[in-house]
Amino acid sequence: MTADSADSTDATIQRRTVRVLAAAQVLGGVGVGAGVAVGGLVAEDVSGSTALAGLAQTATVLGAAVAALPMARLMSVRGRRPGLVSGYVSAVLGSVLTVLGAERDSFSLVLVGLVLLGSGTATNLQSRYAATDLATPAHRARALGTVVWATTVGVVLGPNLSGPGGAVGDWLGIPELAGPLVFSALAFGLAAAVVAGGLRPDPLLQSRRTSGVDVARGGPTPTFAQSLGTLRRSRPATVALVALALAHTVMVSVMAMTPVHMRHEGASLQIVGLVISAHVAGMFAFSPVVGWLADRFGRVEVIALGQVLLVAAVVVAGTAPEQANVALGVGLLLLGLGWSCALVAGSTLLSESVDDRARPGVQGAADFVMGAVGALGGAVAGVVVAGPGYGVLNALAGLLVCPVVLLVLGLRRTPLLTR
Repeated sequence: MTADSADSTDATIQRRTVRVLAAAQVLGGVGVGAGVAVGGLVAEDVSGSTALAGLAQTATVLGAAVAALPMARLMSVRGRRPGLVSGYVSAVLGSVLTVLGAERDSFSLVLVGLVLLGSGTATNLQSRYAATDLATPAHRARALGTVVWATTVGVVLGPNLSGPGGAVGDWLGIPELAGPLVFSALAFGLAAAVVAGGLRPDPLLQSRRTSGVDVARGGPTPTFAQSLGTLRRSRPATVALVALALAHTVMVSVMAMTPVHMRHEGASLQIVGLVISAHVAGMFAFSPVVGWLADRFGRVEVIALGQVLLVAAVVVAGTAPEQANVALGVGLLLLGLGWSCALVAGSTLLSESVDDRARPGVQGAADFVMGAVGALGGAVAGVVVAGPGYGVLNALAGLLVCPVVLLVLGLRRTPLLTR
């Protein structure tokens, strides 16, 4: 096969890959959105404790972080398709176990289910990397951004299934609060079927074939420590990891506590919902534009833009007067946009800064670090808001931008910058 025909084949497979991943993202987003919307409520109902209900979000976030590692190891050996399918199947199992825990009044079973449910989030995140395997450098960030954008439909639709889910729960004879998790299980199952049937040929394996790698021998199975070592040896990859982890921490900590802050100031649930909707729109709706910017002007430049937006977000939100809900909405929109810039440009930079064989392990390690640090930030945020207050939380979150800015400035002086 000539180089031109190989490129044409890869371009055709790439277009199909992005379509399949986008469809799976919509379904996966529905599964995550429906599950997260009621996870805390189910935990509170079963445990009888509002304090213990907070463990639901922690379980889901940590589940997403932990699931990234085995998923990445499976991808290293067998390709994207088996890894993504296994993640969605685990999320189906998590949905079912959470329903069983609610039915049997077992808090421990609910927590186990929510941990496994977190693998749905991990799978949605890992899908963005599959969009880059066969993409050309000039369109790589756009392909990743398109897949991230598809999540918008699911995360908006999923929480709105709570009402119909309650009716389904009554019809099935399970607790009403657990009803939406039936939709989660179905959505994750359909996402697994879409990936299993549609992601052929596997984009990662096809990329290796194009690069002359013997796919039949299988890929390596790097440990977490080895993947971190690979990251440390690449300055662009290190910058990408720090940008991903710290932007995620800023976003999670401020976003998680904004509804609490607003309720303390007397905002209605409807107003809180509108502010969070603005935030979600910032996170996902503009990701194709962010991808275009990263392809046009450079990955590092868009990461830097993300830091500017994050600083603007915490300044606007942190200094908003009491009951200034419009200002909070603007702040949360900027927060989502800053996160989107870091995620799309950082993930693209990470993917193209390591070779084909090391890539899945490095991507899994990065998502684990991002999820774990984000979970820690969310936990600390509650303590800060309960003490010094919401304004101090935003100020502390803004300081997390500093390490990224310093690394970006250092990398901009490096002549061999991967774009």
